[in-house]
Amino acid sequence: MIERLLPGDVSCAATREETVPDGTLFPEEEELIARSVAKRRNDFATARACARRAMGRLGLEPVAVLHGKRGMPLWPDGIVGSLTHCDGYRAAALARAVDVLSLGVDAEPHAPLPEGVGELVVRPSERERFAGSRAGEEGGIHWDRLLFSAKESVFKTWYPLTLTELDFDEADLTFRREGDDRAGYPAAGGTFTARLLRTDPAVPPVLDGRWRVEDGIVATAVLLRPNWRDGQAGGSGAGAVQEV
Repeated sequence: MIERLLPGDVSCAATREETVPDGTLFPEEEELIARSVAKRRNDFATARACARRAMGRLGLEPVAVLHGKRGMPLWPDGIVGSLTHCDGYRAAALARAVDVLSLGVDAEPHAPLPEGVGELVVRPSERERFAGSRAGEEGGIHWDRLLFSAKESVFKTWYPLTLTELDFDEADLTFRREGDDRAGYPAAGGTFTARLLRTDPAVPPVLDGRWRVEDGIVATAVLLRPNWRDGQAGGSGAGAVQEV
């Protein structure tokens, strides 16, 4: 899924496997999760197995992927990337820094957000747009979960460039739907625009992304090019047919 949301100069790898063979992790990675529960270990290891596959597709030797503050993956020099994991899906997306300044990917189970979470994630303006669209009438898409995932991708793009927090209410998102991929499967994917309500000179005020729902998973991606100051930020493309 993730590879369908990003351009060809981004190396993507994904798996639906819940575990990977023993010995997959480097010793320094093992040290990071030595006291973690089984689920955390599986999430960590499968995501890094994807990262190593993505490295290989860029012609890189496999290396350990440690993390910094806020869980930010630490990539080899000259590489940018993002990891994501949820029940039933793990993925990595990597690119060379000469081609991509920053990127963020996220995957979530395609189900409603837990009770009470939506109030923390959805801005009033976003709720109004959803209510005024045909999304509720057509069904098939859990827009609150999609919004959560998209904001996670926005954060993962923002944080490596600023090293500052970006709250859920500091980005206002507008979604657009593209045509169905197959009969009977409404609103399989599209694009979104994130208007940032917090400014930083390292990031443009608007970020573009793509989204997709498939086989019980919602996935989102945001990409920022190094030349965004020339008016070429983002990598999502166009083709939207309806805002939601």
